[in-house]
Amino acid sequence: MPESSTLLVFLGATLLLLVIPGPAVLYIVTRSVTQGRRAGLVSVLGIHLGSLVHVAAAVAGLSALIAASATAFTIVKLAGAGYLIYLGIMAFRSAGKGENIARPEPMSTRRIFWQGAIVNILNPKTALFFLAFVPQFVDPALGNTTLQLIVFGGVFIGAGLISDGTYAIVAGAAGARFLDSDAWRRGRGYVAGTIYTGLGLAAAFTGGTKA
Repeated sequence: MPESSTLLVFLGATLLLLVIPGPAVLYIVTRSVTQGRRAGLVSVLGIHLGSLVHVAAAVAGLSALIAASATAFTIVKLAGAGYLIYLGIMAFRSAGKGENIARPEPMSTRRIFWQGAIVNILNPKTALFFLAFVPQFVDPALGNTTLQLIVFGGVFIGAGLISDGTYAIVAGAAGARFLDSDAWRRGRGYVAGTIYTGLGLAAAFTGGTKA
């Protein structure tokens, strides 16, 4: 079981990462704007059904890796730190461009739910994210790494439901003004770049020696 202090740090880092407007957040926002708060919240549930699939895959794969080789797990952690830094650099490069966000056609809540799940399941960056981020907090010295991974995955999904649900409520209330905001479109790249790069550097210097 992870230590309480580690869980708090993980929760804080997770919330920082979840506020970054990636594909999942953009899907939730556009649904909320075009079809209202209820559609946005349904899309949140779909998105995190997809997250559950990625958590299960990460738990299975990382648990096997830890059991097989501590050195290989350390390499994965350091590669994950590098991936987070790469995401930060790419976010900085795209910042300030103010790209437009496509406005989808209205659809049924059932279709919104399943489309949200597919959006997250088929996003390779989501899978890579779980492999890059979650291992930074796993400590094989505490034993039962599978349980640690499950706990971290559960915390991530719980925090995601809260964070993305907030996006859905705010976007549903603000309507089209949310999507049309130049400040939101231009500033999200800088915020994302800062968070990704900071966490990647922190992981590179502190996360690679526990395995």
